[in-house]
Amino acid sequence: MVCRFSTKLLNICIASLCKIGQLEKAEAVVIDGIRLGLLPDVVTYNTLLSAYSRFVGIDAAYSVIHRMKEAGISPDVITYNSLIAATTKSCLLSRTLDVFEEMLRMGIQPDVWSYNSMMHCFFKLGKPDEANRVFRDNILTNLLPSSSTFNIMINGLCNNGYTGHALSLYRYLQRQGLGPELITYNILINGLCKSRRLNAARRILKDLEKSGHVPNAITYTTVMKCCFRFRQFEQGFEIFSEMKRRGYAFDAFSYCAVIAALTKTGRLEEANDIMEQMVKSDIDFDIVSYNTVINLYCRNGKLKATCKLWDEIERHGLECDKYTHTILIASLCKAGNVEEALRHLETMTKMGFDSILVAQNCVIDGLCKAGRLDHAIKMFASMEVKDSFTYSSMVHNLCKERRYRHASKVLLTCLRDGMKILKSNQRSVIDGLLDLGYTSEARRLKSKIRLAKMLQY
Repeated sequence: MVCRFSTKLLNICIASLCKIGQLEKAEAVVIDGIRLGLLPDVVTYNTLLSAYSRFVGIDAAYSVIHRMKEAGISPDVITYNSLIAATTKSCLLSRTLDVFEEMLRMGIQPDVWSYNSMMHCFFKLGKPDEANRVFRDNILTNLLPSSSTFNIMINGLCNNGYTGHALSLYRYLQRQGLGPELITYNILINGLCKSRRLNAARRILKDLEKSGHVPNAITYTTVMKCCFRFRQFEQGFEIFSEMKRRGYAFDAFSYCAVIAALTKTGRLEEANDIMEQMVKSDIDFDIVSYNTVINLYCRNGKLKATCKLWDEIERHGLECDKYTHTILIASLCKAGNVEEALRHLETMTKMGFDSILVAQNCVIDGLCKAGRLDHAIKMFASMEVKDSFTYSSMVHNLCKERRYRHASKVLLTCLRDGMKILKSNQRSVIDGLLDLGYTSEARRLKSKIRLAKMLQY
């Protein structure tokens, strides 16, 4: 058998190397091809340009065009579309417009992909009006829109807060008999979920089921996540059950979302069942997955199992994040093991996490519940950062110990810092001061609370 070398074979070799980022080897193949009498063509240079724009940068990609011209090969629309895609990815609008101008100067007419990329760039930069003008004046007037055109429009409108307009475009597609693809439904459902329009997302899901397309795992996971985010737990569980009935495979995120929702609603037995299914499914656990399971164990009071899981995390080469530590600290405080929680908090401080406020709040509350209010007061005073929960916890626990004057000082500091505190805590302090006979202090505190409210509004 005689092996015939050709430019087509050369291009296949170069494309394979470019796909995995082996640009030096791809260039070596070009040189070897030239030595064998195989001259690169426009496809060769377009492949190199696309790879340089992806792995190196736009300037490196531009240098390929200069090489093309030196070799006597004219760039085509695909050449410039690759450049436009690269400038769009980096949100370089001025460079994108420059490429368009260069195309037109060379007599190359932009195609629908050129304009799709330009629309995408405008949307990414928060310029939906300009994107809509490109769609209306260039694509609808002179070209035939592709399914990607409509997907870019719907996605861009949703991401820029125009879900109503995205719905109108979707209805237009239906009226024109341009049946939306599955990806179109997924984009619209995701956009509606992000804008808190859960009922509209459920209606689109029903449209999808009637359309002949079959919803996939992405569709269901998107709606399920939205239901849990807006505390529509039962609807979320229904969607999870539907996914199971249809035999969809779950990823770690789907399992974690369901376990977290069941844990929040106190349905710990069901959460344990789902966790066992997750373990049996051989899904690779990431730190988010471990955090979800640790939280469930802690809610069940299984501290020994939590410690074993901690060792497993280290064996798998993962690093515990601040959420892992905070979950454990909260659990230790709840179990009354404040000393261990304090030691763990000290470890967190040494590890240099960007924020340990939630963990500190848990320890302060735990110290107060363990009858160590003075220790909690010292810790409160040493904290550089505090939030409304920190102040509310201190005021509540000081009132429980009938230390109303101290609670009054903490409350005033909270108001000066512009924080909000529970009305029930405010009433407790005022009533306590009155009960102890500190009438003038109670009156002054009331006045300062009213003033703080006025300044906030």
